[in-house]
Amino acid sequence: MTAADDSTFLNISLPTGTPKAERVAFLRLCTALATASLDPADAIDRNLWFAEAGLGDLYNKPTLAAAANTLIDLVEQGWTLSTAYKHGPLLAPPPSNADPVVEKARVRRQEHLRRDPQLRKASVRRFVEGMEKPREFKGKLVTVFNLMRDGRELADSLTTAPDPGSVIRPYIQIVDGSRCERTGYLLHDIWRYFRHTWSNAYSTVPGRSMPILIRDAATPHHAVIGLAAISSPVVQIAERDEWIGWGTDTFLEEVRKAPSDEIAAWLAGRIDAQLGEIYLEDLLADNVLQPTDLHHPTNEAIAMLRADAERHRQKHHRTPLSEVRQIEQDPWVQRATSHLFRSKRAAMLADTLEASRTLRPFFSPKPAADGLCQALSDTKAKVQLRRLIRRARGERVGTVIADLTVCGAVAPYNALAAGKLVGALAVSPKVIAAYRAKYSRPSDIASSMAGRPIERESRLSFISTTSLYGSGSSQYNRLRWPAAVMGGPNDKWISFTELGRSRSFGTSHFTDETVDALVRLSRVKGAVVRVNSVFGEGVSPRLRKVRLGLAALGWPSSELLKHGRERIVYGIKLVENLRDYSLGIDPAPEYLLDPEQADETSVGVWWFERWGQRRAVQPAVLESMRRHRLVRPISHGARVPLPTDETDTTPTESMFFSADSS
Repeated sequence: MTAADDSTFLNISLPTGTPKAERVAFLRLCTALATASLDPADAIDRNLWFAEAGLGDLYNKPTLAAAANTLIDLVEQGWTLSTAYKHGPLLAPPPSNADPVVEKARVRRQEHLRRDPQLRKASVRRFVEGMEKPREFKGKLVTVFNLMRDGRELADSLTTAPDPGSVIRPYIQIVDGSRCERTGYLLHDIWRYFRHTWSNAYSTVPGRSMPILIRDAATPHHAVIGLAAISSPVVQIAERDEWIGWGTDTFLEEVRKAPSDEIAAWLAGRIDAQLGEIYLEDLLADNVLQPTDLHHPTNEAIAMLRADAERHRQKHHRTPLSEVRQIEQDPWVQRATSHLFRSKRAAMLADTLEASRTLRPFFSPKPAADGLCQALSDTKAKVQLRRLIRRARGERVGTVIADLTVCGAVAPYNALAAGKLVGALAVSPKVIAAYRAKYSRPSDIASSMAGRPIERESRLSFISTTSLYGSGSSQYNRLRWPAAVMGGPNDKWISFTELGRSRSFGTSHFTDETVDALVRLSRVKGAVVRVNSVFGEGVSPRLRKVRLGLAALGWPSSELLKHGRERIVYGIKLVENLRDYSLGIDPAPEYLLDPEQADETSVGVWWFERWGQRRAVQPAVLESMRRHRLVRPISHGARVPLPTDETDTTPTESMFFSADSS
């Protein structure tokens, strides 16, 4: 490998104090990788390379283990490695490729870094094989293959049925703890099985998550058409926030142009609302706070609260992990008085009192547009206004905004552009109503801050998603439908709108083995901040763990966490008053759909007439569908592709049977 431009390279020398033998071993590994002719299509066997470089027992060499594993992951993703620099090895990120085919191959390779090892795990293999093994249900043998539709049968039905529109009858099934009435499988197991067929690894997501199955009532066992999942959103997506209009600078500029009494009253009300949702008893009892400070805050009171927040933050990180994890089971007051939430409450109260102290002169005796204009012209007041807006956005981003984190069709339906059907159904009234019903309950974080149950708004106003590839998304492209299909007004449309392109950063290009090595190194180095992966500590625990490990190596985490993938950001606007409802200025959403409409039939009819029917008459599409067979030997695109290593123990042919597709 050669470097085209040394200015793009990052030094990845081992940190000062690393034993010389480890530095020499790491340099041997770098030299071997830099001079090798690696095929981008082939996975790198890290254990083989570690042995070739003579790294030895890595368990007792945490620095070398973290560095070597991180290096392998990055090289496998196309990073350029050079050892020509006299002060140590250098790495440069892979260049973006204009060829969409090449770029898609690189992204798949990146995703398979985590997916393939996952599919090799004994527990995952047992799960997949158990789903594929026949079991008795209501006097008949069933397997997960009963939940797949034979492609030949579907193709034939579409070409011979008097009414092709009746050949597929899609409906939504919200995944909960119940079982499938036609196979006896847990709904979540069905969802998990088909999720393992995706290019990226299956994983649970923190926060809210509502898996969804799209099934076909036209088949005996109601075959799975596709999967979706509505989950807690990424907190900050610039393209999304600017489009909604609730980005801090965008919002303030609009307010400056058109100030109103309503906005002034809302901002003043935010201060009172924040104060009303902070548990104060222990702060008052410990004399950290005086009752008069709530109405006449001083700089001294604010400083005491910040010091208290830092003191309890450090205590939290020294608390045994068993006690930290117990927080999730404690009653609200006990959660509030834990070191974690004592720290968060003191810091939040300090911020709120500072805002009150600064903004009170502008909002007295009554909040009005004139006072708001004056506040916007004052530097200190504007800082506090920005904080209030960010807090309001952060409070509601996870409750009225959601991400479509899983969305797609499985074979053979995907040949008919059924991914568009899944996308439309995933944001339909039935899903919106199910989400509200599921999350109309106390918020864990807000209730832990208040010491009492606090319920947040759960009526969705906006759903965003991203493409897997930056070159485009055939699934979301041109995906729009009349609002009337979902019970809305006849003159409105609902659509997946392209909001922009985001070159994100994250940890998808690091294997679990590498993350474990980085976590171990950070602990050995005595990281002050411990990531416990418990609620309340903050978002993206995996990301924070990797950051700490890279910091322990002395490597630039901001650069190495850039996975080099451009993604298209899409948004689905569900309400007319998007910005004002999403921020809480308007108390109720003005929906573009009928949130009470429970029947999804009209969406299925729209999809087939707009997309499915056109493909059902194309010979190439029909032929591609027929390749998905449910007779021996079973060859079906909806089957989990377990790796076939020599050490694998795969199910035998006799374990399968021809699924009934009549």
